[in-house]
Amino acid sequence: MPSDQSTWLIAVPQDGDAEGLFDELRSKLASQIKGSPNLSQLSIPSFKTGTLDTLISLSEDLPKQDAFFTATVAKNVDTLRNLLNNDPSKLAQHILVDERTVDDYLLRNWRWNEGRYGVQRGLREMVDILVKEMSSIENVMKAKLNTYNLAKGSLLQMQRKKTGNLSVRSLADVVQKENFIQDSEYLETVLVAVPKNQVKEWNASYERLSTMIVPRSSKQIAADDEYTLFAVVIFQRIHEEFVNKCRDHRYIVRDFEFSEELLEKQKEELETADSTEKELWTELLRLARTNFSESFQILVHLKVIRVFVESVLRYGLPAHYIGLFIKPEPKATKRTLTTLQQQFAYLARRSNPSSGKTKPAAAGGEEVGGEYQTLLEQEYFDFVLFEVPWIV
Repeated sequence: MPSDQSTWLIAVPQDGDAEGLFDELRSKLASQIKGSPNLSQLSIPSFKTGTLDTLISLSEDLPKQDAFFTATVAKNVDTLRNLLNNDPSKLAQHILVDERTVDDYLLRNWRWNEGRYGVQRGLREMVDILVKEMSSIENVMKAKLNTYNLAKGSLLQMQRKKTGNLSVRSLADVVQKENFIQDSEYLETVLVAVPKNQVKEWNASYERLSTMIVPRSSKQIAADDEYTLFAVVIFQRIHEEFVNKCRDHRYIVRDFEFSEELLEKQKEELETADSTEKELWTELLRLARTNFSESFQILVHLKVIRVFVESVLRYGLPAHYIGLFIKPEPKATKRTLTTLQQQFAYLARRSNPSSGKTKPAAAGGEEVGGEYQTLLEQEYFDFVLFEVPWIV
């Protein structure tokens, strides 16, 4: 059963039995299904068929390329989604194909891009061109995404230093020059983060934590919900002892040396990191938007080649086929498929199971399939059907 979350590409031979097909099918779907699916004609080019061996080789390779192309499109969408904080309305503004919605691109007079993929080329050559273009998109996106993630990681690391409580956060924007003793040969200022419930204890006993602590030198600098930050003056020679005594009382000595040059440098680094992240975010958004459009078009062109190759292998020559795009209503997917099966039942006599699909089990439970049925794990219908996943 084809997915109800995809647009279907369908092909049948262009012969007398298919005359007036589009209008007839549209009428049947409209009468049988409330909220009939979007239906449009798909113009399948007259490609060079090449040899049977070439077609069979392509039928083996195309599913792998299809999976790669689909994954690349999905990565572009995921990148856009992440950049836009998973905002559906903003995402809808960027997942456009040549500035049109995906549905408009597929269902409003889709045409093969003859300028880029001239049908005078062989099928294998065209597939190679499509693969080269998609690989280039993936590589460029991967490099740009890595660059952005590094910049974002660096910014987050700097920002993290400005968050958290006073026992762990950066103190660069908390302390001032006047909080410190400057240029003393014997004295130093130490910063201590004291738990809120121990502030009274600190005020009453800090002078006795060790010898050579300057009396009444404790000054409160800042406070948050968990800690209060004090500056206290001690003699340099007892630094290690003082740190150990504080640890015994669950006071946290912050390793911080005041430097105006260092503070200015940290401020500049943060501003630069923030500016770089914003610039790279804008570049990546623009690139992901462009590459989504490009990659989706490449994917659809590959799907059309798959439809053509499968049609030739199944129905043979002449290689003239009628193509359809159908976007089924999710609640009416089964009825849409049933209508299609009834409409194209006449093709059963022409279908060729050896083209690479798995045919439904026969009445006795035995599967009918050809030499290549394991190549593509896709349900077999009398008409050719491939799917383009919806971008949701």
